[in-house]
Amino acid sequence: MNIKINSKKVNKGDIFVAIKGQKYDGHDYIDEAINNGATKIICERGNYSVETIHVHNTKEYLKNYLYNNYYNDIKDIKLIGITGTNGKTTTSYLIYEALNKLNIRCAYIGTIGFYIDNKVIELDNTTPELIDIYDLLLKCKKLDIEYVVMEVSSHALSLGRVDTLRFKYAIFTNISQDHLDYHKTMDNYIEAKSKLFDMVYDTSFINVDDKYYKKIIKNNNNIEYYGYKSNNYKIIDYKYNNRLMIFNLLIDSNIYKFQTKLLGKYNMYNIISVIMILKHINIDINKIIDVIYSLDHPNGRMENITYNNANIIIDYAHTEDAVYNVINCIKEYTKGKIYCIIGCGGNRQKSKRAKMAYYASCLSDYVILTSDNPRYEDPKDIIKDMIYGIVKNNYEVIIDRRKAIEKGIRLLNEFDALLILGKGHEKYQIIGDEKILHDDKRCVLDIIDRVI
Repeated sequence: MNIKINSKKVNKGDIFVAIKGQKYDGHDYIDEAINNGATKIICERGNYSVETIHVHNTKEYLKNYLYNNYYNDIKDIKLIGITGTNGKTTTSYLIYEALNKLNIRCAYIGTIGFYIDNKVIELDNTTPELIDIYDLLLKCKKLDIEYVVMEVSSHALSLGRVDTLRFKYAIFTNISQDHLDYHKTMDNYIEAKSKLFDMVYDTSFINVDDKYYKKIIKNNNNIEYYGYKSNNYKIIDYKYNNRLMIFNLLIDSNIYKFQTKLLGKYNMYNIISVIMILKHINIDINKIIDVIYSLDHPNGRMENITYNNANIIIDYAHTEDAVYNVINCIKEYTKGKIYCIIGCGGNRQKSKRAKMAYYASCLSDYVILTSDNPRYEDPKDIIKDMIYGIVKNNYEVIIDRRKAIEKGIRLLNEFDALLILGKGHEKYQIIGDEKILHDDKRCVLDIIDRVI
């Protein structure tokens, strides 16, 4: 595309639109854009050495420009949007994997990157800026991608990052307290999530077991429900057998048995989302059963490393609900002790810190509190907020994350489990303005190979 909002990405002959964001104002980078070759500036103020067009709202200008110039090129791509507090990444990735295994060309946009044709491109946000989404969708169109499954965050919905897009399907996973530092109230947070379902032209799938589901429902599209309380995709029961989860699902008056390598009740909901999408695009139920059995976790979601007959699990869990669900899942098949390494992000919702630590302490045998992405906060202050929620004397503090992981691994005996929570797929720690290289999985493998 010949239009940019990042001055560093400007090429000769491009149009630069000066957008005022949450942290930065594009007007401060107009001179840099011109130096990089911009020949036209769209802005709200100022006069410059190249053609300059003043508009009242540069965000609205950009949105209209993208729609008028590029929407026709991408309108045939079938978008599947996933929103909710937990499960967006796993659900999206599983749908992406399932469709490609069935030879239906699909790309994925979300927390762990842009996946297309077995290639992965890192993204700055779970849901990129609208201009970047258009760019990614144009790439998909050139490669004859039929479906794109996309994580749609509450930030993206409130900031208009998916405006002008239309979704064939949308899935609501669940809602618990998160991002209240931005949304301020649960009502605002829920309202942001619900906006996705105004953009659906085919079918919305709603988790009827979530207590907030009625606030998500919109009246202008077809709705199907899933969960124990559903009449569309009704969970009958589930159990574990030999590291498999087996569950029975009532669909169209018939009960079908599914087996999956993904463990945990919450993952059953993620898997059902895949089943619903495949059913709606008319995949034979026996093929659906087979492909569900073949699916595995995305990077950083319940990733398991076996070490001396113990399990080391790396997971992105960074809300109290996610911590609760992950540890309870591990408890169901762990014979030994459960150790948990956990931290909380800086400059983010403080109210969840004590709750996350509470669940970690109550559900684990021993907890190591450590640093996550402290950003501009002192890690010691973040950990103090966490300690406030702990009611048992079963924890210690090791701020250095690598040292915390090493200590956790040294504690393991046969049949124990070590959970390393909060960062999952991330390959860095954010400290101040810097991204310091750190990968929990790589760290574990390195410690096992070199230290222990």
